[in-house]
Amino acid sequence: VVADIRELIEVDDVMEDDSLRFGPNGGLVFCMEYFANNFSWLEESLGHVEDDYVLFDCPGQIELYTHLPVMKQLVEQLQQWEFRVCGVFLVDSQFMVESFKFISGILAALSAMISLEIPQINVMTKMDLLSKKAKKEIEKYLDPDMYSMIEDSTNILRSKRFKKLTKSICGLIDDYGMVRFLPLDRSDEESINIVLQHIDFTIQYGEDLEFKEPKECEEDKSALVDEYFQDHVDE
Repeated sequence: VVADIRELIEVDDVMEDDSLRFGPNGGLVFCMEYFANNFSWLEESLGHVEDDYVLFDCPGQIELYTHLPVMKQLVEQLQQWEFRVCGVFLVDSQFMVESFKFISGILAALSAMISLEIPQINVMTKMDLLSKKAKKEIEKYLDPDMYSMIEDSTNILRSKRFKKLTKSICGLIDDYGMVRFLPLDRSDEESINIVLQHIDFTIQYGEDLEFKEPKECEEDKSALVDEYFQDHVDE
């Protein structure tokens, strides 16, 4: 660990401070804003990081990426320090096995992409925890046909307004191909390597070495996804 933000400030300390009296969410926001006002601490903690590969484990609260400028400020500061920044948006695959939840996950990913304005890799995590049935069900969400998903979603909706809104959202996602997910199974080394290759390609890590494109290119993506599920659903 190069830097631990708890050396600068802790949520528990903020919540226990009688003059602040914040709850969990308010305490987190206060800590992140305090952090944004003390980027010099981060710069000193990172030290000389030329050619180093630094992973920032960020809080999962979506409001930090949609309502507040803190994470955007962090990205801009890192870019000023000449970091090549890539966002990795993680969504629990167990949450994404229904069309409504999948659309919600896509909107959350889009919110982060729009807010941070950086290249972003979207990942479905914990694939190893899914049941065989869920693995088969979630396969269609990795390379989704949004128009068929519209039918799955709108048949449940009674409100014409919500049907129209859902169709617009699904159409936008499908027409522009704005969000796609990679499966991550921590028990499968190949799955981990595919995600890592995409991240490395995005930031052009080690560009002075031989140029490599990510193994899972768009043209053979569906074949690799099929191979992944063929190997794992039968287990």
